[in-house]
Amino acid sequence: MFDATIGAGTVTMPFGGKFALTPQDGMAAKIPVEHGETSTCSIMTYGYNPELAEWSPFHGGESAVIESLAKVVAMGGDYTRTRLSFQEYFERLGTDPAKWGRPFAALLGAFEAQKIMGIPAIGGKDSMSGTFEDMTVPPTLISFAVTADSVDRVISNELKEAGSELYLFKLARDEKGLVDYDSAKTIFKQVRSLAEKGLVRSAKAIGQKGLMEALTKMAFGNKIGIELSGELTEKDLFAADPGSIVVEAAEPLKFDGEHIGRTIDTPEIRYKDVTMALDDLIADWQAPLWDIYPENVSVNGPVENIRCDGGPVVSTDSHFAAPRVFIPVFPGTNCEYDSVRAFERAGAVARTVVFRNQSSQDIEDSVKDMADAIRDSQMIMIPGGFSAGDQPDGSGKFIATVFRNPAIADAVMDLIRNRDGLVLGICNGFQALIKLGLLPDGEIKELTPDMPTLTYNTIGRTFRPSP
Repeated sequence: MFDATIGAGTVTMPFGGKFALTPQDGMAAKIPVEHGETSTCSIMTYGYNPELAEWSPFHGGESAVIESLAKVVAMGGDYTRTRLSFQEYFERLGTDPAKWGRPFAALLGAFEAQKIMGIPAIGGKDSMSGTFEDMTVPPTLISFAVTADSVDRVISNELKEAGSELYLFKLARDEKGLVDYDSAKTIFKQVRSLAEKGLVRSAKAIGQKGLMEALTKMAFGNKIGIELSGELTEKDLFAADPGSIVVEAAEPLKFDGEHIGRTIDTPEIRYKDVTMALDDLIADWQAPLWDIYPENVSVNGPVENIRCDGGPVVSTDSHFAAPRVFIPVFPGTNCEYDSVRAFERAGAVARTVVFRNQSSQDIEDSVKDMADAIRDSQMIMIPGGFSAGDQPDGSGKFIATVFRNPAIADAVMDLIRNRDGLVLGICNGFQALIKLGLLPDGEIKELTPDMPTLTYNTIGRTFRPSP
């Protein structure tokens, strides 16, 4: 339910396609830079299945690593340049040897996968306190995989076009269900090679629920249908298969992938004599959580489309002096780099000042620096994020408290009253303007019961795609 549009560095939205319904295998975001542009992004994925880990912690640890790497590859990344971090969570161990054996087995499985695949793990966190009375957590080892790559290589998971060919790159396993690592290396390198050649329109790593789950979720985002090969068995479609990858190809492939079907214009999935409408599948998929996360919204009249594509600002031939913009940075806020870049593209000179709070002297120095910066600026821009950890009842309170300091408040009111200055607040910054009284009154004042405030977002999300 978080706002995935925060920041100009987002490469893949959490849910892809024009209907925003295909869950992505991971996140991709540009590396933040203070000046200029970058085409380098980070890719982060995870792997874990509680059912498998409960059945066998060793298999669970091994599978977590392989699944996280498969997701990196499905997003266009190079698994050989990946680094891992583990989150481990197990029941309280006490003196029971069997309980001690579970984290040991999970770590052995993960270590074997790392060693053979040649991928190190850096850092991590563990806890052995997952017991409450007679309830315990399943053996948990989550593998987080992180790498860097070019934005141009990133692949989102939703199907892109009708008429594409679908291929399965299947991970081989032995009779005990353990990963064939030569197979894993081969298919990961093949999919990466195809992506580099521009032959992959979309791809998705298969998880514990099998091929059909992956294909269905790929179809949801753009409501592009699928016609499956009649040679596939129900076991092929529904068996757990973490580490395998399904690919939507731009043309017939000459690699080792198994051809499993093609995409079609009609929004349905066809398998032998069974036809399933995507809208029905989407309704069934969303139904279990619909009462928990309802969409309670009514729109009166048409909604205007708002362009927010981050395109270049249209320049003019004006010869005015560059306006100066002050951008404060508070603990937990973000997007200051994006804000600086936007103002610089528009011809302004932006200055950021970090509010330092590790000591009383840091706070005094920060207040002075901010007051001086405001007096040297024609505009204040307060960015958003999670100020003070998004404290309850409005995370803008922390920012507002700082701006009520007499030195800063005097500088702000001088800017507004005497120098015709401007003030902009986004997200936490907008909340702070409300709590200061600058909106709607244009003056910093003490809060009273009759002043405007912010209320709940009844829709429970940031946007709703049009059908």
